[in-house]
Amino acid sequence: MAYVSGMLYIPKALAQSLSPEPSMIKSIYFGGGSYYIDPQQSGDLEKFIKSFSNIQNYTITVHSYTDNIGSDEFNQMLSEMRSYMSIQNLLKFKVPRDIITIHDFGEYNPIYDNSTLDGRLKNRRVDIILWPIETL
Repeated sequence: MAYVSGMLYIPKALAQSLSPEPSMIKSIYFGGGSYYIDPQQSGDLEKFIKSFSNIQNYTITVHSYTDNIGSDEFNQMLSEMRSYMSIQNLLKFKVPRDIITIHDFGEYNPIYDNSTLDGRLKNRRVDIILWPIETL
């Protein structure tokens, strides 16, 4: 599985302990201009997190995106609110805050084509990425 993302800045010691590939990616999708996580997606995220027996053996990266509708400033704020709401859900599911890092991309680094409706729908998301920490 290949995963394309922006640059991640993490401490060298942590980087050396991380697997080169993420273990799993869970995406949460949003309506246009919204940061609301509906109960179905919240439940799916809970099942995803609880499927890992020891979440302490992972570091979690939250990548948040928007489509390109609206101003840069609005999309950056929306991206930040989406990651905030996603983190609140993770904390509710007993994920320790100190294993979570955040990257709010706004409308930048889209994976899908923002010139199509389907692409914009897919870019309105947060990716929850689990990286296994390899223990020596």
